[in-house]
Amino acid sequence: MKTFIAICFGLLLVGCSSVQLTDYWKNPTIDTYEPYKILVVGITSNFEARQQFESQLKKAFEQRGSQAAMSINYINEFQESNAMTENQLDSLETRLILDEFDTILLTKIIGVEDKIVYKKNYRGRDETYRRFKEEYLMYQDIFYNPDYYEEYTIYHAETSMYCICPSKERELLWKGYINITDPVSVYKTTEDYSKLVMAILEEQQLVPQTTN
Repeated sequence: MKTFIAICFGLLLVGCSSVQLTDYWKNPTIDTYEPYKILVVGITSNFEARQQFESQLKKAFEQRGSQAAMSINYINEFQESNAMTENQLDSLETRLILDEFDTILLTKIIGVEDKIVYKKNYRGRDETYRRFKEEYLMYQDIFYNPDYYEEYTIYHAETSMYCICPSKERELLWKGYINITDPVSVYKTTEDYSKLVMAILEEQQLVPQTTN
């Protein structure tokens, strides 16, 4: 039931967008939460997508009264190579707390799925026919006619919100699972993704409403 609600919510918010919420989890011990200072982290090798995504979410949090920073501008001094070590991440968390951060929002791609959809009622023929010749003539186009099917890619993304408050146990506040279907424009996709994330966090009372 919760998955169904999540899907409907995603479709309602983004309409014809290629970005849809499929499921989410909220920490049952948290009723409301308001981040004071948040680090936005996108894990991707696509520099343009990461920059656009982090920039849009930074702006969205600032519009809701929170201070925000992009990891693309913050993590470099802790990252000696492309892959960060556990010790480097510990140092990063310590520095974040000293700099008065209390929240991290982390987004990553957790899977990629190639899809093929075959078109039904091709040529408008009645599907109740049973002759071998007619069926073969109709469906042989699967090999010869590219209009017979559609190919597309779904990227399965996951966004998590963590509390790193020094006075509390560091914990997961919220996790959302979002599908990105056949993205074309980096700007449009990251814009839709950030809008969806902020809308559901607002609905779950994990961020305040926008102030402008």
